[in-house]
Amino acid sequence: MQVRLAGIKQESVTDGEGLRAVVYFQGCPHHCPGCHNPESHDPRGGYVAETEEVLEVLCSNPLIDGITLSGGEPLLQPEAALALAQGARERGKSVWVYTGFTLKAILADPVKRAVLSYTDVLVDGPFILAERDLSLAFRGSRNQRLLTPTDWQVAVN
Repeated sequence: MQVRLAGIKQESVTDGEGLRAVVYFQGCPHHCPGCHNPESHDPRGGYVAETEEVLEVLCSNPLIDGITLSGGEPLLQPEAALALAQGARERGKSVWVYTGFTLKAILADPVKRAVLSYTDVLVDGPFILAERDLSLAFRGSRNQRLLTPTDWQVAVN
């Protein structure tokens, strides 16, 4: 399966717990003022890669704890996000997903929702410049939430 990417960072300690490999998806509908990756907004930018090749690159480092899907907006390409999340979990890696969509919107879309089956931590909500808070761990603004599978199971029930 193909995915349009803005880039890959093979080692990061700021995009989730532990040492992580980060996939930056290309394309974002949110256009948040103050976005840390505005060059990733154009859905025609970046480059195209095969998800299996991306997984090989990401998971080749035995020291990484997991992968982080970021952007751009990873859930703008939900099938590719699903393939990467599932492939990472099958390789024993944890999965974090950063999205401008809210959990409610994700749960309402069956394809986006499927990504949650392989997600350990979801950081949901758009970045809001007026709520920016540099003291927050793993998120940029106070409206964004760190959610775990328990959180979305509660939301479903």
